[in-house]
Amino acid sequence: MSPSSRGRGIHRPSSDAVLEHRLRKRRRERTKARRRKFARFVVGAVIAILVLLSVSGFTGAAVWMSSCSLNSLRPVEVGQNSFIYAADGSLLGSIPAEKNREPVPISRMSSWVPKATVAIEDRRFWEHGALDYPGIIRALFADVSAGHVVQGGSTITQQLARNLYIKKPSQTFGRKATEACLAIKLAREKSKSWILTAYMNQVFYGNHAYGIEAASQTYFSKHASELTLPDAALLAGLPQAPTDYDPFHRPAQAIERRDEVLRAMLTNHAITSTQYANAVAQRHLHLVPGRVYTRIREPYFFSYVEAQLQKQYGTNTVRSGGLKVYTTIDPRLQRFATKAIKDTLYYSSDPAAAIVSINPANGAIRAMTEVTPGNSKNQVNFLSSAHRQAGSTFKTIVLTTAVSQGINPATTDYLSAPFEYNPTGTGSCNTNPPTAWCPQTYDHTYIGATTIENGTLRSDNTVYARLSLDVGPDNIAAMAYKLGIRTDLHTADGAYVPAMGLGAMAVTPMDMASVYTTIAAGGVYSKPMAIRKVVLPGGKVDKEAGWGVPQRKRVISDWVAAEVTRILEENMTHGTGVGAYFGRTSAGKTGTTDSYADAWFCGFTPSLEATVWIGYPTGEIPMTSVHGIAVSGPTFPATMWKLFMERAIDYAPFPTDFPVAHSSPVWISRHLQYAMSGAYSTPSSGGGVYGASTTTTPTSGDGFQVAPKPAKPAPPPPTTPAPPPTTPAPPPTAPAPPEQP
Repeated sequence: MSPSSRGRGIHRPSSDAVLEHRLRKRRRERTKARRRKFARFVVGAVIAILVLLSVSGFTGAAVWMSSCSLNSLRPVEVGQNSFIYAADGSLLGSIPAEKNREPVPISRMSSWVPKATVAIEDRRFWEHGALDYPGIIRALFADVSAGHVVQGGSTITQQLARNLYIKKPSQTFGRKATEACLAIKLAREKSKSWILTAYMNQVFYGNHAYGIEAASQTYFSKHASELTLPDAALLAGLPQAPTDYDPFHRPAQAIERRDEVLRAMLTNHAITSTQYANAVAQRHLHLVPGRVYTRIREPYFFSYVEAQLQKQYGTNTVRSGGLKVYTTIDPRLQRFATKAIKDTLYYSSDPAAAIVSINPANGAIRAMTEVTPGNSKNQVNFLSSAHRQAGSTFKTIVLTTAVSQGINPATTDYLSAPFEYNPTGTGSCNTNPPTAWCPQTYDHTYIGATTIENGTLRSDNTVYARLSLDVGPDNIAAMAYKLGIRTDLHTADGAYVPAMGLGAMAVTPMDMASVYTTIAAGGVYSKPMAIRKVVLPGGKVDKEAGWGVPQRKRVISDWVAAEVTRILEENMTHGTGVGAYFGRTSAGKTGTTDSYADAWFCGFTPSLEATVWIGYPTGEIPMTSVHGIAVSGPTFPATMWKLFMERAIDYAPFPTDFPVAHSSPVWISRHLQYAMSGAYSTPSSGGGVYGASTTTTPTSGDGFQVAPKPAKPAPPPPTTPAPPPTTPAPPPTAPAPPEQP
């Protein structure tokens, strides 16, 4: 048989497929190597411990057991609250201590609570002693299999000892050994029922709730004895990650975690298959937020500070350690932020709004407030925890990436025209729905070739879609992390996508505030700082934790930050940010999502940054008719930013100018693959041919409905609205170029 006949009819893989196969094989080999290395480390550690125990024998064990004492456990002292103060020394509130929570015996808890807790935290609790040796081995096996630490082996008894431990928590071997020693002694002196009850009365369930009774009141406004099976499963799943599973603003994750607890209960034979099926069928959490913490001032900032204290000191020290915590928040700026929101959105049916403000010089958080009209008791810290799409405010990160790569935004042209990105060749923008990526401008008007700078002032989606592809999604993500984004920007399948450049990935307002603060500081990132000083019991200031010391790092060149600032400064007077301009040196960018579910304004002066977000906390609900208009970045967010900054700037007067770059720009001539490509005809675009730009700004409107200039917005028809303030905020008075969602 000839070579040609042997190959006839046989499919040969392409060179790309062969290369991909080799790459996958190399990745698998690297992963196996890491796992083998980690396994050798774990096995070596275990052998070393066994040898040590063999040599020391009972004498070593006795020495180890004598090295810890239950007297090391701080007894719970009623009334030793920790207090949190604002920057001016005024009291923000106290963190709940013994008198603020209600320990209850196990007889006053729903029977589902201990069953759910044991199933998810320590399923062999009733069978083992203080330590669960099979559980430790199982955790080691899981860690070895994964190549890194993915599972802990702590029992409920160990966790209780940890919560009561007087020292700061750490992950050292010595700390773990002491914790195990204390757990063994605790198990010898106390019954299983006592330990489980104490744990459920001590553990932190999020949202200021310590203990199952406080948690039940916080999330359901009822006693722990009244909790149903789904309720108990939800609460039992919170202690491991109360922020990640917070039912108030992450209900989907909370339900997923609740179902995980229910599966554990089924596996542990704590419930029947029928009970399991009925419980998981309930897809609504039936939350009824309680009023336990209504006396706390500035609850959103308070919650943010408490989380940082928890991380540093642990539950018991924060709750009853008698700390005095001095923060960076300025009550005057808090009042200005709250007033700016309430003067703009004053009807009970209006969406919520949030403002966070940071000092670029050191990262100090100066204001952090939220207002939910019609729900004054809302406790959701949307600013630091919840995630929403950032819309066009994210374009600033793309612009910064481009400038850092040497692309001159003032001289580099990009095409403003409908764009089709179809790398597989199988999609199309002419189908309904489109099967390719097809960014367009909001009002379907285009100006042909235009500079990146002008595309920024227009907030042109088609210009920035092309630019995002040229600078690269991976590079955009890397820049976002440098500037201050702390949210993972990967998609569910682990990729960075070009749509990220248009704000498609969800982030927090704190993320965006950090980004703009870094640019305002001339390219120096400052970690957001909420705590200036912590005074320990006895009056000693804790200097070891580093409170009040700015953590700063240059992340981009000063000339890059200066160029981005120059364009954002121009945007305040000639772009989409004109509604936020208040006559002082300032820079900023608007943002709106496709469905009007979120609207943003991020901006800064030389001395203060502020980020404004508007939306409905309960979900991504389109804001298409609020006071008669669709809410976009240039409307209410820009107005709120202006109202806030007009007053706040007097309390942050210096510096008066943006940082001057000491290095010169480095512009690089390079081929930009997508700058003029990807155009296609649409009915709305008229099928025109796009070439050189003939105008730099559109001739009409800002692409959105604008509220009437002199008239007060009419109230919505349902219910009787609350009376508006005596001097309601005027809507944006100057038309702006189109803001693209």
